[in-house]
Amino acid sequence: MSVSPPSESASQAGYVRRFTRVVEYIYAHLDEAPDLNTLADVAALSPWHWHRTWQAVYGESVVNTVKRLRLQRAAADLTHTDMALEAIWPRAGYGSLAAFTRAFRDAYGMPPTEFRKAGSHTRFSMLNAPKGFSPMHDVAIRKLSPATLAVIPHRGSYMEIGKAFEMLFGTLGARNLLRPDLCMRGLFYSDPTSVPEADLQSAAGIMVPDASFPIEAPLQRAELRGGDYAVLRHKGPYSDMKAAYDWLYGEWLVQSGREAADAPVFEDYLNNPREVPPTELLTDICLPLK
Repeated sequence: MSVSPPSESASQAGYVRRFTRVVEYIYAHLDEAPDLNTLADVAALSPWHWHRTWQAVYGESVVNTVKRLRLQRAAADLTHTDMALEAIWPRAGYGSLAAFTRAFRDAYGMPPTEFRKAGSHTRFSMLNAPKGFSPMHDVAIRKLSPATLAVIPHRGSYMEIGKAFEMLFGTLGARNLLRPDLCMRGLFYSDPTSVPEADLQSAAGIMVPDASFPIEAPLQRAELRGGDYAVLRHKGPYSDMKAAYDWLYGEWLVQSGREAADAPVFEDYLNNPREVPPTELLTDICLPLK
């Protein structure tokens, strides 16, 4: 009796599930050295060939993925915590402070101690500003059209939404849906000042290019309202963006004469963290207005 080969959609769905397990494992074991044989077991794929497929889909090796995520976490520790540098560099997987400093400087443009004091997040800080001084960064009011997105939901720390983006990339890659003109957006539904971190809800998504684009599980459909948005362009690491949000809400909005609309804020990612250093990342923070 002959057995028909699995359909293309079934095969693609299998790779999506396998790579989703790998992404979840990497995030859950970020403090461990990546072992390709272990990850092959997680993916339930041949240890001889699975990583070549991963690299073709994601555009980087697992080792480089882990290095990038660890440095991103280290940048967040430097920006948002008082954690001692002596505790940060071993957690980032480096054998010495000197090695960590070199790698961090190569990625973020300055050594970690200087980044903590004078990183791009300080552009929005009012802590050291003279009394009465209020710098107004460029904010554009744009009228945006309604948009449909295909998203992967995320629950938990906004700093870990990258996990959902990794799953999104893997899903699109396995389905041959990755295109250079896809617009990547992050939707943020919860107020991090009033909602516990574990309960924050967000989504990693792409703008659907046309009506024929398939939105099938694990992808979900999300709709963005049209109308006026206050758009603040941020240049620099994603870990620095909290200061930009605080300035946008606490300084610009209260002086603008406008009110925020009852809709989620979203981020429009203008370049790719796999292709440019963190210091060159460009993100439009888009705040809906009444």
